[in-house]
Amino acid sequence: MTVLVTGGAGYIGSHAALALLDAGRKVVVLDNLSQGHRWAVPAGAAFVEGDCGDIDLVSRVIREHDVTAIMHFAGSIIVPESVVYPLDYYYNNTVNSRALAQAAVDSKVRHFIFSSTAGVYGEPAKTPILEDFPSKPISPYGTSKMMTEKMLQDASVAHDMNFVALRYFNVAGADPKGRAGQTSRKATHLIKIASQAASGVRSHLDVYGDDYATKDGTCVRDYIHVSDLANAHVLALEYLEKGGESDVMNCGYGRGFSVYEVIDAVKRVSGNDFTVNLAERRAGDPAALIAGADRIREKLNWKPEYDNLDTIVTHALAWEESLKQRQANAA
Repeated sequence: MTVLVTGGAGYIGSHAALALLDAGRKVVVLDNLSQGHRWAVPAGAAFVEGDCGDIDLVSRVIREHDVTAIMHFAGSIIVPESVVYPLDYYYNNTVNSRALAQAAVDSKVRHFIFSSTAGVYGEPAKTPILEDFPSKPISPYGTSKMMTEKMLQDASVAHDMNFVALRYFNVAGADPKGRAGQTSRKATHLIKIASQAASGVRSHLDVYGDDYATKDGTCVRDYIHVSDLANAHVLALEYLEKGGESDVMNCGYGRGFSVYEVIDAVKRVSGNDFTVNLAERRAGDPAALIAGADRIREKLNWKPEYDNLDTIVTHALAWEESLKQRQANAA
């Protein structure tokens, strides 16, 4: 009765592994460490270095660890990069996910939880965004995730496997106990970058466009604390184990903050000022993405604990300080 967590050495995957362990679950992490870190795998979780697209390896891990459920986080996540290298994204996010799903079906793993994205909606006509809005991604990243959702939907009809695809909005913050946080080598998340700027890790922060049709011209996003998101995965697993029907669910709080509002929050909470430059828009950035989150609250009885921007920023800043200390100790 073990949960296989792909990408468990990365940002969200490591938090999900912690949440599973906190809930008394057995966990095995599979990660190729292309983006994650071995030290980020929580103590108490077994670790296998490898690729989730390697069917033979995944099948062996499932067999040896008695895996009954999979949480799939491994993948590429940078929207502008996906526009430049679309085939890389379709391979890593879609082809490898197809192989993982095949291994799950072959090994009779009955429950599958997929790390999807609000990017599947593209540029929605209105907000909040509901799960039954049409999927019209405007980036290869969003399309690659949408294709995996479709594969899981079809596989769940044909085979004895149910799934939940959790569509993340903007994930931020860090474990309140300081056990995990964002360490991505190519971070693009606003709160992460702003926290680095406030901590002196970066010299400045770029704002990509201020001419969007929003309250201050900058993009508006629904920022969700990573620990609330991790807990949603545990609840989704319990839901599936009780026989819940396969479904897709938004993961957000149902409210949004602009880029400038986030920058103000980071400066206020940290007490540090930093340089902000205006840059051109990035390809694939919708103006506003705010979740309609009734479904996940009703079906999973999800009750977020950290729905507060200053709290999210506080935890993100604390993690940056811990990273600086880690680097200093390693020097």
